[in-house]
Amino acid sequence: MYSPINFNAGPATLPVQVLDIIHKDLFNWNNTGVSILTIGHRTSQFAELGERLEASVRRLLHVPDDFAVLFLPGGAQIQFAMIPMNLTRGFQSANYIETGYWSAMAIKEAQKYTQVRLAASSKDQQFTIIPPEETWELRQDAAFLHFTDNETIGGVEFPEVPQVGDMVLVSDMSSNIFSKPIDFNRLGCIYACAQKNFGIAGMSLVIVRRDLLDRALPETPAVFNYAMQDKNHSLLATPTTFAWYVASLICDWVEQEGGVAEMEKRSLVKAKLLYTCIDQSNFYHNSISALYRSRMNVPFLLPNQRLEEEFFLSAKKAGLLYLEGHRSVGGARASIYNAISLKDVERLTEFLNSFAKAR
Repeated sequence: MYSPINFNAGPATLPVQVLDIIHKDLFNWNNTGVSILTIGHRTSQFAELGERLEASVRRLLHVPDDFAVLFLPGGAQIQFAMIPMNLTRGFQSANYIETGYWSAMAIKEAQKYTQVRLAASSKDQQFTIIPPEETWELRQDAAFLHFTDNETIGGVEFPEVPQVGDMVLVSDMSSNIFSKPIDFNRLGCIYACAQKNFGIAGMSLVIVRRDLLDRALPETPAVFNYAMQDKNHSLLATPTTFAWYVASLICDWVEQEGGVAEMEKRSLVKAKLLYTCIDQSNFYHNSISALYRSRMNVPFLLPNQRLEEEFFLSAKKAGLLYLEGHRSVGGARASIYNAISLKDVERLTEFLNSFAKAR
């Protein structure tokens, strides 16, 4: 009997090694005699955890010393507001690239705080490509350029960090953080919700260049102010302590498995296997241009809705869970984050092949 595999886009599966540690620490964390769920955020033990977590993130991602590393409450949608709140004082506008559902959401939220310049969009191409950089229309006096590095719903991923000269680049890396090295020489700020590749829901990671921390709008709430959170080690208000703890375990696991470079190698192998299966099936269909296909989120369609319903039922019986596409687009989707192993993807492709052949 196979163990179930969770292909959900988020909250996503966790490594079994991490789950085993969590199970133990629920009752007695770090020999304190109390559960990790109830440890005080002002205790010396939690302060040590926070220091270790930041050090791990810096080490894994090679974060330069002139960047602040913040662990903030809430998910990426909160950052859609916090980015313009914190980075637009003294500027009249911000550039945004629209490549799918989440970048469109970021644009909608940013419009409440600044004038958004839509520098490029692939909406007319049904979000199946990344607009070529030479077609982007950037306002050079804008506060920053925002792009969503990986569109979780549409399955579109930037193949590399855009090259836009001295303009501050801001990137939503929610669904591919820790899956590839990051060139901070070309970035001003990145952010990522935790529940895909960095733990559980309730926390976001923000890594921002410290020379940008004086750009917050005056009306920015204190708990949302990056500079104030940096001065207070992300402890301006009670943090999501359990999410910090799980994130620290994820960092430990990534390091033990070989680091971010190893995660990237694995992601390429897994994605190639799954896309090859889909492309060669003459049954499933993925419409994303090959150059921009996501390594993390693989959407695909079946010939009709009846077969989709049958597919999801059969997959569930086979222990392949949460393959339904996002409610906004339908279809199917397999999210193959770091914690999904090659063997897990092999099981999925075996099922895809057998289901298609039986029809």
